[in-house]
Amino acid sequence: MGFENDGSVNENSVEDIVLRYRPELDKIVPYLNWLKDNASNEVAQSYNNSELKSMPFPIYDSSLLSFVKAAQNTNLMDRNYVYVYSRHRLNSAKDELSFIQDAQITDIDDLAGILSKYILTGMTKGTVWAEGVRNGVLYNVVKKMDELVKFWSVKAN
Repeated sequence: MGFENDGSVNENSVEDIVLRYRPELDKIVPYLNWLKDNASNEVAQSYNNSELKSMPFPIYDSSLLSFVKAAQNTNLMDRNYVYVYSRHRLNSAKDELSFIQDAQITDIDDLAGILSKYILTGMTKGTVWAEGVRNGVLYNVVKKMDELVKFWSVKAN
């Protein structure tokens, strides 16, 4: 990930994690209500033009695209997210949700890995973004990260 400790606090301390993650989360937290309201909804339609014999492709809800763009513009994206999945044996949305529920502040990099999987994989596999909204993983991972940072920012002050 591309954000660094400026040296004013101990690296990877709770205070450091809060300082690094707060500004990044502020970019995607505004989408929490939308993610919650659209869990279990279809946020992508498939467009198919049989006259042109074209391949069907998804048309996404504009709020979903805004969320994805906001997430892509954070330092939360980790191209090595596959290691999070192998390290914690995450194989399904159920596994992801269970991990998210039990996560602590020290797991925040792994939570960012789960977010990264959905955002980065969705760039090449059309159904992943909508799946992440529908199964609630995107909502839960952003909510959990925000809760942890808020809780620990109060504790640190």
